[in-house]
Amino acid sequence: MQVDAVVLDIDGVVVDVADSYRRAIVESIERVHGDTVEKADVQAFKDAGGFNNDWELTYAAALYVLASREGLAMDVEAYTDRIEARGGGLAAAEAVVDDALPSAARERARADWDTDALRAVFQQLYLGAELYADIEGEEPDIDAPGFIHDEPVILERATLDALADYPLGIVTGRPADEADIAQRRANLDVPDDRRFTMDDWERGKPHPHALVTLAERFEADAASASSDRGESGGVETVVFVGDTLDDVKTARNAAEADPDRDYYGVGVLTGGLTGEAGRRKYEEAGAEAVVDSVNDLPDLLE
Repeated sequence: MQVDAVVLDIDGVVVDVADSYRRAIVESIERVHGDTVEKADVQAFKDAGGFNNDWELTYAAALYVLASREGLAMDVEAYTDRIEARGGGLAAAEAVVDDALPSAARERARADWDTDALRAVFQQLYLGAELYADIEGEEPDIDAPGFIHDEPVILERATLDALADYPLGIVTGRPADEADIAQRRANLDVPDDRRFTMDDWERGKPHPHALVTLAERFEADAASASSDRGESGGVETVVFVGDTLDDVKTARNAAEADPDRDYYGVGVLTGGLTGEAGRRKYEEAGAEAVVDSVNDLPDLLE
């Protein structure tokens, strides 16, 4: 695969979030609502699409727990399949519950649904008391060390060195402060103008805006550098490496939105999608390639 620029997701690509974000989803629901989903169920929501924001995934999973108490007669797989059929995301989850429950049961479930509490607990569990106070600007009421410290770095130094010849960008669903922390831990020095976080655009993945905008910025930088050297240059192909089906769809949507360039979606098997089953799902979603981890990317590009 020959490309002109490389864009990375963070979660599941640069760092392993199985015992951080995904654990926070499960334990936040348990603390707020007294019951929860299994950690393995989180992937079903990711596969349904539209849950690039883990707070919203938490809300949708919590709504499932509450609706189940009120008689929702479906398992997580059926619930997330219906979410996917409605286009994915939190609004689709709400519509599934609204359709499945009678009005009185639906209103009871919604009355118990406390998204503000879920977010506050999620952030305290994930960040820990000290970082929560610093980043959120509020006093924590949970004395937690922070799951963020349980994120092994996947991206190896040798891989980063091998990618040094390419313009490098980041598109992540993390808030900017949390992206900063992951970047520092991975020695990933990507400036703000080559990065899109949750704070930078409202739509999120799989909307192509962030990826196309980065390609345009890479193009402008390449044109300027080539002009200074008296050469011609440009950015015609971009590879986006992610750990979800929405990441692959982001690359496909970018190719449709920006037909003058090629965008390749590459899936890694270090996130929630693993093994041969994960590989098949990526391929069915249109991935250009599937690799065991981001550390296999340099060989793919060569």
